[in-house]
Amino acid sequence: MTIPAGLRRTVLRAQRDTGFLAAGVLPHLALVPVSSWAGLTTARTGNWLLTVPVSAALVLLGTPVLTAVQRARHRVLIGVDVPRLTPTAPEQWTWASTARWLAATRPWRKIGYHLLLGPLLALLELLVLAVAAACLAGVIAYAWSWALPTAIRQDWFGYLTQLPAYTAAGLLLLCALPWTARAVARAEARLALGLLGPSRAQRLQERVDQLAVSRTDLIEAVDAERRRIERDLHDGTQQRLVSLAVNLGLAIATRPDLPSDAREVIARAHLEAKEAIAELNDLVRGLHPAVLEDRGLDAALSGLAARTPLPVRLRVNLEERVAPNVESVAYFVISEALTNATKHANAMRAEVIVRQVGEVLRVRVTDDGLGGADAAAGTGLTGLAKRVGSLDGAFHISSPVGGPTTITAELPCAR
Repeated sequence: MTIPAGLRRTVLRAQRDTGFLAAGVLPHLALVPVSSWAGLTTARTGNWLLTVPVSAALVLLGTPVLTAVQRARHRVLIGVDVPRLTPTAPEQWTWASTARWLAATRPWRKIGYHLLLGPLLALLELLVLAVAAACLAGVIAYAWSWALPTAIRQDWFGYLTQLPAYTAAGLLLLCALPWTARAVARAEARLALGLLGPSRAQRLQERVDQLAVSRTDLIEAVDAERRRIERDLHDGTQQRLVSLAVNLGLAIATRPDLPSDAREVIARAHLEAKEAIAELNDLVRGLHPAVLEDRGLDAALSGLAARTPLPVRLRVNLEERVAPNVESVAYFVISEALTNATKHANAMRAEVIVRQVGEVLRVRVTDDGLGGADAAAGTGLTGLAKRVGSLDGAFHISSPVGGPTTITAELPCAR
C-alpha cells in the first residue's frame, strides 16, 4: 500500500511540530520554580532583601542558557534560525556606553520571554499535547478498551455502544492536529524571532551593512576586471598592431620596386594600422590608464591635462593615495568633464581642483564654455552621476546657459 505524498508530508510535519512543542515544555517552565520560591518565601517570611536579589541573580544567570536552548530548539526541530545579538562591547564602560549596550542587547526582552511568556507557552504546548494524546486514545479505543476488565469496560462504554463515538471524535481531532500544532509552532517562532533575536531596525541595519559590503566588493571586482582588460589590450592586441604597422612601413621602405597600386594599398593599410593604434590607445586610457594604477591620481591627471587640447589649470592636494575605485571614479569624472568642455561647450580654458578634506575627496571641474549642460537629459553626465552614486558620493552640476559650467563630485575615500 502506497501512502500519498501529500498525506506523508502532513504526517511528517505533524510529527515535527508536535515534537517541537513537546521539547519546549521544560525550557519554558525552567524559571517557574525560581519565581514561585521567591514569591512564596517573601509572602511567608516578608524578607525580600534576600529572596529578590537571589532570584534576580538566578534569572540573569539562567536567561542566556535558556536563550541558547531555545535557539537550538528552533533551529534543529523546525529549521528557524533565531539570529544571535552580538553588539560590540564598549572600550570604556561608562553610564552612556552601558545604556547603549543594554539598548542593543535588550536583555529585558529575553527575561520577559522566559519569565512571563514561557509559562503561558508551556500551557499552550501542554494543551496541544493533551489533544494529541486524546485523539490517539480515541482512534485506538477499540484496541485498548478490550484490555480493561469487563466490569469497567461495561461501565465506561456501555457494552461498546459508545466506542464509535470515541473513535469518530479521535479521528476529527487527528485531522485537526497538524494545523493546530503548525499554528502554535509558527506563533512560537515569531515570538522567538521578535523577543530573542534582533529587532526589525537592527535586522534592517545588518542588511544594509551586508549590501554595502557586497556592493563595495562588486565595484572592486568590476574595477579589477577593467584593469585586466586594459592590460590584455595593451600587452596583446596593441603590440600586434604595432608589429603590423612596423612591417608595413618596412615593406614600403625596403621594396622600392613594388608596383604603384600595391604601394598605395600598403601605404593605406599602414595609415589605417597607425590610426587603429591611436584609437586603441584612447580606448585603453578610457578603460583604465596604466599610470593611474602605477603612479596615482596626480600623475594620471597631469597626463590627462597635457593631452587636452585646451589650457587646463590643475591643482591636486592629496594627503595620501586613496582607494583604487575612488581614484578611478575621480579620474573618469574629470576626463568626461574635460571631454564635454572640449567637444560640446567650445570652452577656451578649464580648471581642475582635487583636494582631500578628511575622509572626503572633492573634485571640481570648471570651464568657460557655453553652458546648458543637464545631467537629467540622459547624456554622459547621467553615467557620471550613477558612477559617483555607486560610492555613496554626491554629484552636482551648475551650468547656466552662457556658462560657466562647474561639475563637483564628493567621494568618500575612507579605506
